[in-house]
Amino acid sequence: MDERDNELERILRESAGAEGSLIEILQKTQGIYGWIPEKAITRISEVTGTKPAKILGVVSFYSQFRLKEAGKHMIMLCQGTACHVNGSEGILSALEDELKVEVGETTPDGLFTLESVACLGCCSLSPVMMIDGVAYGGLTPDSARKIARSLEAGA
Repeated sequence: MDERDNELERILRESAGAEGSLIEILQKTQGIYGWIPEKAITRISEVTGTKPAKILGVVSFYSQFRLKEAGKHMIMLCQGTACHVNGSEGILSALEDELKVEVGETTPDGLFTLESVACLGCCSLSPVMMIDGVAYGGLTPDSARKIARSLEAGA
């Protein structure tokens, strides 16, 4: 058992018997691991008495949860109305081509995970993407490629 597993056990002890705490437990679990591994689902099921299928249903329903380990850099490309109207689909195509992954995938080197999100709340910067909590606005397909390349070079 590693440090992350010990942290999960602490969270499960604190949440023991609390009704409706599954989403909070899953959020904290993802905070620990960066994703929700199968061993965590099994342990959450054992402690809470919630069937693994129900836990997987919750995880797959909410886009905030990941069942695969994320890359070092999380790229979230906004697909909200303002971004869509201003060309986010072209930016998505450019990033998929540049990184050689599709939405929801991580590059083989583990450097990038590409996600498409409904809205980042930065409409005035549209089209916009967020990488590691930093917003990049006024994007074009070429500028998005350059940002990814600069992060790759700095990795």
